[in-house]
Amino acid sequence: MTVSRLRGIPPTIFAEMSALATATGAINLGQGFPDVDGPADVVERAVAALRGGANQYAPGPGVPVLREAVARHQQRHYGLDLDPATQVVITTGATEAIAAAILGLVEPGDEVVLLEPYYDSYPAMITMAGGVRRPVTLRAPDFRLDVAALRSAVSERTRVILLNTPHNPTGTVLTRAELQAVADVAVEHDLIVVTDEVYEHLTYGTGTHHNEHHPLATLPGMFERTLTLSSIGKSYSFTGWKVGWASGPAHLVAAVLAAKQWLTFTSGAPLQPAAAYALDEEPDWPARLAASLQERRDLLCEGLRALGLAVTVPQGTYFATTDITGLGWADGDAFCRALPGRAGVVAIPTQGFYDPDRDAADNPGRQLVRWAFCKRPEVVETALERLAGSDLSGPRG
Repeated sequence: MTVSRLRGIPPTIFAEMSALATATGAINLGQGFPDVDGPADVVERAVAALRGGANQYAPGPGVPVLREAVARHQQRHYGLDLDPATQVVITTGATEAIAAAILGLVEPGDEVVLLEPYYDSYPAMITMAGGVRRPVTLRAPDFRLDVAALRSAVSERTRVILLNTPHNPTGTVLTRAELQAVADVAVEHDLIVVTDEVYEHLTYGTGTHHNEHHPLATLPGMFERTLTLSSIGKSYSFTGWKVGWASGPAHLVAAVLAAKQWLTFTSGAPLQPAAAYALDEEPDWPARLAASLQERRDLLCEGLRALGLAVTVPQGTYFATTDITGLGWADGDAFCRALPGRAGVVAIPTQGFYDPDRDAADNPGRQLVRWAFCKRPEVVETALERLAGSDLSGPRG
């Protein structure tokens, strides 16, 4: 029997589709995890920590060496000066950072403005905290921020804006002008902003323009009201390590820690020194990863376009979105559940990343499908070959 605060929260689609990939032997272009590990010397640091006795509880806020490395990372990349003792907390991945931030900052009845489509843990945690969702839709095919819609979503009950850039699942990287619009609203209404920046280093060129990530906390007047979340998982291809962090003003970081202590209490002790080593000693690795991912992005997008699908080329993350309207399926969910049997490939239907209270027929993501390109080029090529050799059209009659 499920308690009331969990009713209406469906199982995560990522677990469902990855299980389907395993059961059918399909190529998993659904869940966003690489099929090649990050730097070998970082792995060796974790092994050394295991053998060196770092196997008991780490301090609740995280080991000092990693909090200090996060502070150096924020200063080196963005010019943000942090006190690692009070302005950084280590979490069990960014997913726990999201959960702890919402549980620590949102009172029952508070409204949370968030961009949709969204990572599915956002609405789940807002519901668990007793908050109220106020979605602002990024609409296909460009998925840009509608500033008027953002302003309309804010009310006297709004407490938090939950922002994600680079944005999963659309791949949008918010421009400095779009971020300034968010900042203007936050300052005007005295709001807290929680920013999920796990794809911060995975941005790409579109045409002759490179899409650069700008943390909201760097804008004038925003550091004191912005909680920034990130992790080592995406930028260093260690998604299974689940080492993340929250940084920002001490009072917001303290709110995260107040909730985190009752979630996991502390996070993987032997992985934290290795994560610190990655940030300090392998600072250029994410840029090399991004260059490789851009090549794989182009490979996937060109292949999907050759199949007749309308493709939105992402500016960041490692996901591309297609519109399957022309294939004749009722929706993306039906298409994705049939795809492993049809083509031996798994993708993710995007419709589940939109507000569940809207009518299904009015869901803007109903015909959208997300594909991951964080796989080896030969895997992407094989997936495209399978798709090209299969009948992707919807059921007839």
